[in-house]
Amino acid sequence: MCIVLSGMNLNELEDLAAEMKASKFRAKQIHNWIYSKSVDSIDEMTNLAKDFREELKSRAVITKTKIKTKQVSSDGTIKYLIEYPDGECVETVLMRFDNRANLTACVSSQVGCAVNCSFCATGKRGFIRNLTYKEIIEQVLTIQRDTGLKVTNIVFMGQGEPLLNLENVLKALNLFNTDFQIGARRITISTSGIIPKIKELAKTELQSTLAISLHASNHKLRAELMPIENKYNIDELKKALVEYIEKTGRRITIEYIMIKGFNDTIECAKELAIYLKDIKCNINLIPYNSVDDTKFKKSSNNDIMKFKYILEHSGKKVTVRLERGADIDAACGQLRGRII
Repeated sequence: MCIVLSGMNLNELEDLAAEMKASKFRAKQIHNWIYSKSVDSIDEMTNLAKDFREELKSRAVITKTKIKTKQVSSDGTIKYLIEYPDGECVETVLMRFDNRANLTACVSSQVGCAVNCSFCATGKRGFIRNLTYKEIIEQVLTIQRDTGLKVTNIVFMGQGEPLLNLENVLKALNLFNTDFQIGARRITISTSGIIPKIKELAKTELQSTLAISLHASNHKLRAELMPIENKYNIDELKKALVEYIEKTGRRITIEYIMIKGFNDTIECAKELAIYLKDIKCNINLIPYNSVDDTKFKKSSNNDIMKFKYILEHSGKKVTVRLERGADIDAACGQLRGRII
């Protein structure tokens, strides 16, 4: 059976080196080629002896993941459709921002999604399967191999609900932290509000940021947008968030998509301010990105600024998300994971 080196940690690589009668130093070299230099061929590992490289090639490959398609936005955002060995595909996005050194990878955690938010393209596929932790990190390695750039930040905001694949997400996060050397505070996990998993996550003492896709200020509006509201309602979610903050001491991020005439009114802003009064959080307002087969439209800039002002007046830090990659359907809510 051919071994895939991507996703192996240093201890696993040391075990492989030992099987090949080689030193731990060889394992460190392989590890460096995979995670720091992002090579896609064992032949590129030029500081390994030729005989050792040949034996390694007889046992292993670096990856079996392929780039199915690649699109580059006018703003520099790059969207990849990545194909795994079983033929399933997901999309992952590299976002670059002017005057910032940060390179952010938006990664997927599932093929498809069971949550089926009405504003999101991913849920229209339904749920196919969870990604393994190695398949999650392959998304970042693919970006690094293709661009020659080093990803500095990770957001679990691609396809799927991360907390419904929490075991693999946490394993991937550990690899991002220890093997990619990406600090835990540079990693964000977004969720639609899976209350039992939020409580489970609180026990891990994770230093990464938890982002909550709230998107409405009351039960009725949220249920229209997000069917998950009927299972984990907004009032119970608030209790879970207060508990999470008390246990972790961490500030959370509230994500709120701005939809014209639906959830962007002054009344909604005031109601949201009351809801978030006792929650230590920052608020990220997200201009709606168009998706086929929906009736929704983006809020006007004027309405977004009014909404922002009301929330800021309540004492919260509020940002409006920069729109990236909308022209290649790479923006928030637009990922599908298949060729249309």
